[in-house]
Amino acid sequence: QLCVSKCPDRFATYIDVQASYRYKPDQWNYFRQFCKPGFNNPRKSVAQVLRDEDCPSMIIPSRPFLKRCFPDFSTKNGVLTVANQTTFRDGRGKTRNVTDLREAANGINNVLDARSVGVKIFEDYAISWYWILIGLFIAMIVSLLFLVLLRFTAGVLFWIFIFGVIGIIGYGIWHCYWEYDHLKGIPGSDLTVYDIGFQTDFRVYLQLRQTWLAFMILLCIVEVIIILMLIFLRNRIRIAIALLKEGSRAIGYIMSTLFYPIVTFILIAICISYWAVTAVFLATSGEPVYKVMANQTLCKYANLTCDPETFNTTNVTKLCPGAQCTFAFYGGESLYHKYIFIFQLANAFVFLWLVNFAIALGQCTLAGAFASYYWASRKPADIPLWPLFSSFGRAIRYHTGSLAFGALILAIVQLIRVILEYLDHKLKGTQNSFTRFLLCCLKCCFWCLEKFLKFINRNAYIMIAIYGKNFCTSAKEAFFLLMRNVVLGNQSLHRNHSSSLLLAGVLAFFFFTQRIPIFAQEAPMLNYYWVPLLTVIIGSYLVAHGFFSVYAMCVDTLFLCFCEDLERNDGSTAKPYFMSASLHRILGKKELSPKKA
Repeated sequence: QLCVSKCPDRFATYIDVQASYRYKPDQWNYFRQFCKPGFNNPRKSVAQVLRDEDCPSMIIPSRPFLKRCFPDFSTKNGVLTVANQTTFRDGRGKTRNVTDLREAANGINNVLDARSVGVKIFEDYAISWYWILIGLFIAMIVSLLFLVLLRFTAGVLFWIFIFGVIGIIGYGIWHCYWEYDHLKGIPGSDLTVYDIGFQTDFRVYLQLRQTWLAFMILLCIVEVIIILMLIFLRNRIRIAIALLKEGSRAIGYIMSTLFYPIVTFILIAICISYWAVTAVFLATSGEPVYKVMANQTLCKYANLTCDPETFNTTNVTKLCPGAQCTFAFYGGESLYHKYIFIFQLANAFVFLWLVNFAIALGQCTLAGAFASYYWASRKPADIPLWPLFSSFGRAIRYHTGSLAFGALILAIVQLIRVILEYLDHKLKGTQNSFTRFLLCCLKCCFWCLEKFLKFINRNAYIMIAIYGKNFCTSAKEAFFLLMRNVVLGNQSLHRNHSSSLLLAGVLAFFFFTQRIPIFAQEAPMLNYYWVPLLTVIIGSYLVAHGFFSVYAMCVDTLFLCFCEDLERNDGSTAKPYFMSASLHRILGKKELSPKKA
């Protein structure tokens, strides 16, 4: 490998050029520009030239791609050509077909095919970018309308989901009974699971009546539990639905919160850029190290450091014919270079810390804005003028330490998970069964710990935004507040935004399949219709996720405020409730204490 000013544009072999260099010096002068710098000895034997790698054995017409010269393959009328030629001479008097060259450069063909696909994808983006923007804009409008309409449709959607689950389980019970009755009288179906023992093929158990009877009993128990929960917790469900509606109403009064995820995205992008630049700087820090690469395994100078500028003047090339001084890596022998991996690990830890801090800042800011809505006596008259900006200022000025501490705890656990994944990758080929089991258990435990810490941190940030206390105190109060009101927990009811994603996918299909007459004449001709379709689907998911992450934070904040309101106030004139009128009506006049609530 060597750097050249331009790629070759003709077929030529060293054997042919060496044989004709006396009467065709132009061919030699062209060919030697692809040899090592300074090499000008066409009388040197072919074997020695190839052994010392002074020149390539052959050059072919090529074109530049990614700073490399690739064979100039093209297809004309279904025939593979290289520089409009279908054959070439190999220097040994034989005429070869370019298909032989294609087989030799099969890996290069894959790269060129990828390049061709990449160019076509770029062309599709250039043609359909405005359609993509239209699809993403409509997805944003649909998500926004869905959030606004939740105050009217939250109850309907919730009950549709509940009765859908009940219906699916009911169908499962019926199907199990049908299978149980259908297997009656079939030989062998009356055997028990104990009789047939352990079987690797699960389908064997499906031929037993006892299996379907067990499934039916289990589903009946689940169905009864759900129905009893709906009967005895109907008032709690009404409160949960009211909180969902209240969240939609709060977002309607503080619309600026819907665009705060853009700030979080920018902050995370800055963190990623910082980490990437630092990682590249650490990886390329130090001086380039060159080592002797010898063809002979017995060369005593192999893998020793060398200087490429003075290598040809040493006796290494004489003692080890064909040896080269090639670049190995960036580094050195200093203490700094020995601990470069530790620095990379520290850089990854800082990256995780900063990303978690950016997320924590967003959660605390949104919690403060929505808390100001809940604790307003008269809504919306008493809501601050700029609740989002005021909450952001308070979070930056007063709560930076608490947010950083919460992010630090989470970053430590995430770093441990990264180290475990690294160890699992490194030891995958040598570890025994016990090591695999131990690593699997550790990864599972730390995954659960990370999820639990995210839950604790999220509620701690809400309490920080409400009361301004430190992280530990806020986390403790939030946890025990949730435990005292665990039966009211509704934090899993508002995280499903598949409806918006489904609508976005329908819109993408609507635009790019050209089956709708109104768009058939306007839809562009593309190489791959899945490019804008997939882009709109993924982009719509991200848009919906951004909107619904704000909605999820809103409902979580209102829920904690609601629980705190129940414990601190009793609805009297001295201690009136701050909850909305709909929540107050659900509680009723007699529910004046947290225990009765």
